[in-house]
Amino acid sequence: MVVRLACGALHGVDAYRVDLEVDCSRQGMPSFVMVGLAEGAVRESRERVLKALQNSGFRLPAARITVNLAPADRRKEGSAYDLPLALGLLAASGLIPAESLEGWFTAAELSLDGRLKPVPGMLPLALLARKEKARGLIASPENAGEAAVVEGLPVYAAQTLGEAVAFLMGKASIEPACPAEPEEASRFPLDFADVKGQERAKRAMEIAAAGAHNLLLIGPPGSGKTMLAQRMPGILPPLSFEEALEVTKIYSVARLLHGHGLMTQRPFRTPHHSDSSVSIIGGGVPPHPGEVSLAHHGVLFLDELPEFQRQALEVLRQPLEQGTVSISRSTYSITYPADFMLVAAMNPCPCGYSTDPRHACTCSAQAVARYRARLSGPLLDRIDLHVEVPAVSYEDLRAGRSGPSSAEVRERVLRAREVQSLRYRGTSCRTNAGLAGSLLEEHCRLSSAEHEFLGAAVRNLALSARAYTRILRVARTIADLEGSASITLPHIAEALSCRMLDREQA
Repeated sequence: MVVRLACGALHGVDAYRVDLEVDCSRQGMPSFVMVGLAEGAVRESRERVLKALQNSGFRLPAARITVNLAPADRRKEGSAYDLPLALGLLAASGLIPAESLEGWFTAAELSLDGRLKPVPGMLPLALLARKEKARGLIASPENAGEAAVVEGLPVYAAQTLGEAVAFLMGKASIEPACPAEPEEASRFPLDFADVKGQERAKRAMEIAAAGAHNLLLIGPPGSGKTMLAQRMPGILPPLSFEEALEVTKIYSVARLLHGHGLMTQRPFRTPHHSDSSVSIIGGGVPPHPGEVSLAHHGVLFLDELPEFQRQALEVLRQPLEQGTVSISRSTYSITYPADFMLVAAMNPCPCGYSTDPRHACTCSAQAVARYRARLSGPLLDRIDLHVEVPAVSYEDLRAGRSGPSSAEVRERVLRAREVQSLRYRGTSCRTNAGLAGSLLEEHCRLSSAEHEFLGAAVRNLALSARAYTRILRVARTIADLEGSASITLPHIAEALSCRMLDREQA
């Protein structure tokens, strides 16, 4: 007898349908064969599932068992097939009616005593179940709240395999699970007003937040670069529902939801400079999202930027330009979303004090050149704003809270984002940082005076075409913050003033 159950497999941060087929035949010697490119934990599921069935009070008859995972040409990994495999074996052996499984999606790992355990990627699996118009989804108690976030899909939490079987046969009732509570909304209580002085850097951060631009802060140790960066999430707009769903899917696959439902705060990721390029970009065996994907729709903060491995920095080029990261290996090819804001910080030289008048710099010109050369031109071209963060004076330190609060800055950022949302409605562009092609020409038109001024700057600073484009984007954001429909000379001048490294190299 052949029994077919619907389940799902993960590919990147999405799920695709897998039909688990079980055939039990009394002809031939008893055996257990699994086909369909089952890998690792899937192949090991045989022993787990058979022991879980035995300890749950089920006795399978001796038979020749064949299990197929279709489509058979795609690799399957993980332990989410344990529960559907156990149910399929019971139905194929005639211990439960096969009709009771029709239309249900199931996903859970089984312990040896039959308890249901959580698996990663439950949110993408739940979205697949809704797409397939499933009657419902049966999952572990730890996963049920996460899956219940998907509207229109009944989710049931079974404690044990026996409870799941009784529910499917109509002998027990389980109340539909409630969506898990979203993460706390007060993850970023840090306030801009706590930063003493640094008004120029605060202005640059406001511009970056308003247009989703990449930002590099350059200054001596103790000038407040990290302190400023940590306050960036507090001035960004909240995630929209679609954005929250995308981010939550990534964290679900990476096992980082920790029992929460939808992510409501924009991610703020801070990898250490000793991290490998794989941990930053993603990949590995089995493949997993890297820091650039975990920062999707949020902020990736790289402190001590030149100290990162050269390879780890160079792999940032594609996601900074395209908003995705493609990872190809001999056994798989995956594309993860990676649309993030890059905020980075660095010292001006190896000792850190070349721009601090209170300390003598001990670095030679060659040492400074080697230090700056760790950042390639193509990478710096992709960073819209390079801003100096000078040492803080004693007068600023002894002063009280200065400048606007994060709430005030956020209000201005929200207004600028609303302008951009209306302007780019119906297009793939969401913020000024994504302006390109005809949209750039349409919304960044300049008069002859502005063209002449910007042209002189491009020639004198030897700017690339990419830098020219990014200056226009930043100028558009500055105009939006001021409520101006057109870009004027002051807007271009301020955008140029935020390209510190271009001025130094000219």
